[in-house]
Amino acid sequence: MRYSILFLVTLATLSFQAAASSEKVVKDSITSQNKNRTFYLFVPESAKSGPAPLIVLLHGSGRNGLTLADKWKDLAAKEGIILVGPDSLDPKSWTTPVDGPDFLRDLVENLKTKFTINPRRVYLFGHSGGAIFALYMSLLESRYFAAAAVHAGALHPQDPAVAIAKRKSPIALFVGTRDPFFPLADVRDTREQLNKQGFAAELTEIPGHDHNYYDVASKINQSAWEFLKKHQLSEDPQYEMYDYKK
Repeated sequence: MRYSILFLVTLATLSFQAAASSEKVVKDSITSQNKNRTFYLFVPESAKSGPAPLIVLLHGSGRNGLTLADKWKDLAAKEGIILVGPDSLDPKSWTTPVDGPDFLRDLVENLKTKFTINPRRVYLFGHSGGAIFALYMSLLESRYFAAAAVHAGALHPQDPAVAIAKRKSPIALFVGTRDPFFPLADVRDTREQLNKQGFAAELTEIPGHDHNYYDVASKINQSAWEFLKKHQLSEDPQYEMYDYKK
C-alpha cells in the first residue's frame, strides 16, 4: 500500500510538472493595417475553463513583448489570466496611429475568436515607454479597456488627452522615488491632472526604487493585478474610431 501511494503521488507530481512545463509564452503574429505584427502570448490552463481576463502588456523602449510576458506568466498561471505582449513596430518607441489604438484592437479581437475572453475585462499594463502609451490608450479607448496600471510613466503637463476620455477609466500609477526618467513630481502631476477631471487615479510611490522594473516585477505585478481585477466595464466594450488624416 505504501508503495502504491508513493507511486500515485509521484505520478501526480510528474503530471503537474508536465502541465506546468507546457505553459509557455509563444511567439505569434497577425496582419493589422497591412503590416505583419509580432506578439507574445501566454494562455495558462487555468484560463481555459471560462471567460478569462486579458492583459495587454506594453513593453519598455528597446525591449519586446516577451520581456513583460515572462515577468507576468507565473502570476497569470495562478490567477487564470491570458497575457498578450505585442511588439511596437519600432522597438525604440510606441507611436499613434502606428501601434494603436487600431492595432491593439485588432489584436484583442483576434484573440477573442480563439479563446474565451471576458470582453469587459481587457486591461492594459505598461512599463516606461509602454506605460506612457498605456496611459494614452486608456484615455483614447476608455470604453474598450476596463482599466490600466503602469510602472514608470507620465502624461505631459496639462495634457489635452485627459479631456478626450468618454469614461473615467480606473488608472493605477507605480513609480520609484528615485526614478531618473520619470521624476516623482511628474507622476504626481499626472495623478492630479486625472483626478481634477473626475478620475480616481491611484499612485503608489516605491521608496528607494529607481527605473528598473525587472528586479521588482513580481511585487509590482501583484499590486497591479490587485488593482485591475477590481474593475470591469459596466457594458460591452465600445471602440472609438479616430481620423488620423486630419
